[in-house]
Amino acid sequence: MAAVYGAGLALGLAASASAETLADAIALAYDSNPTLQAQRATQRALDENWVQARAGYRPTLTAQGRLAYDKTNTPGGVRVLGVLQPDLQNETENNALSATLQLTQPIYTGGRVASAVSAAEADILAGREALRRTEATVMQGVIQAYGDVRRDQEGLRIREENVRVLQRQLDESNARFDVGEITRTDVAQSQARLAAAQAQLTQAQAQLAASRASYAAVVGQNPGDLAPEPDLGVLLPADVAQAYEAAEIDNPQIRQSEYVQQGSRARLAAARAERMPTLGVSGTVTNSGPADPYERDMFGRGVTAGATLTVPLFTGGLTSSRVRAAQERHNADRIGVEASRRAVMQSLTQAWNQHMASKANIASTEEQVKAARIAAEGTRQEQQVGLRTTLDVLNAEQELRQAELSQVSAQRDEFVAAALVLAQMGRLEGPMLNPGVTRYDPTTNFRKNRITWGWVPWEEPIAVVDGAFAPKTVEKPVKGPPAASN
Repeated sequence: MAAVYGAGLALGLAASASAETLADAIALAYDSNPTLQAQRATQRALDENWVQARAGYRPTLTAQGRLAYDKTNTPGGVRVLGVLQPDLQNETENNALSATLQLTQPIYTGGRVASAVSAAEADILAGREALRRTEATVMQGVIQAYGDVRRDQEGLRIREENVRVLQRQLDESNARFDVGEITRTDVAQSQARLAAAQAQLTQAQAQLAASRASYAAVVGQNPGDLAPEPDLGVLLPADVAQAYEAAEIDNPQIRQSEYVQQGSRARLAAARAERMPTLGVSGTVTNSGPADPYERDMFGRGVTAGATLTVPLFTGGLTSSRVRAAQERHNADRIGVEASRRAVMQSLTQAWNQHMASKANIASTEEQVKAARIAAEGTRQEQQVGLRTTLDVLNAEQELRQAELSQVSAQRDEFVAAALVLAQMGRLEGPMLNPGVTRYDPTTNFRKNRITWGWVPWEEPIAVVDGAFAPKTVEKPVKGPPAASN
């Protein structure tokens, strides 16, 4: 099992250089599929949530400038013979210029920021599992499209062969009718079967065109001469119990639900932290003076510094309501883990049984094709000596073509079912299927954001103090397939 896994799609990689292999299709889709590319961009955007949450530990610095001008006219005057003469007025005019620089540094947030950071970490980890699910979906789409095109190419070949055989049969029937060996009915039967075969050929051509379009949509180019499908069954464990064990550890749907639960637990802690006091320090520097005439010596400076302790006493029940809501959301996410596990195990069981049935079906159809080919050849020979009718020959040919089509479909079904089992196990990833693919690592972007613009060295001790009682996000390693053995 280990050696086979390490070899990847050895059959696909070893195919003729002139044929397009499944490994080629996987590599192209892994690098260019728009659905996968969009999910990767979404994950990079999600990484920024961690930076935004950590900003709660960092200082904020603001600058403010103010220019003010005011002019006041006060009515005045004197009374002459008891009448107010408002000709005279008192007028005042002022202007001012000020600049303020304010620095604020949180010291302790009661665990609010620490819980927000833990929630952001859980969201990022859940997003990575969503990326793995998207990758598995894309890879499964590639495999299905590859299998569909191969099936329909073989189906078209079988239909074309059927038309050629029936055309020869019609020509032979016409010749025998001309010499009086058979009746017009025999000729009509041959004509009817040929017309039906031509209609089926047209339908097979349309089906192949549709499958080629699906292939181009997921892979990014039209399929060429596709090499035979590699045997994905060799990548599967020996029994379903091992598949269950792998799914419990590696299935991205289960892992995503577990990280979602951790995120809701952190948000519950953040809601409870609203009851805790906060402590911060701040400092302000202000310069102010007249703007006109501007003279530096006329400007005054003010400096203030202080610490602020805020203790929430009464919020009208708002905080308690938020805590209860967060608790129920956490309960729902906790239950969601078990729901995801059951759904995965159900899908895995169905996929495993479908794969087993498809394998058995391949063996059955192989025997069916062998027997149908012998029967068709024997019926044609018996017709030559008058032991079989034209209808017997036509029926034997139809049974042979149907057996060949069933065999092709069974091979495709086994191929796709094996991919579905791998997907439910959490093992359907591009680099696992094609070791030549350079793995996209979502942690690379996250590591770049850990120390970026805005980072200050003293945020680390603040984070330690603030997160003393906050829940920590725990990342589960992906076990993956066993290492190859030499």
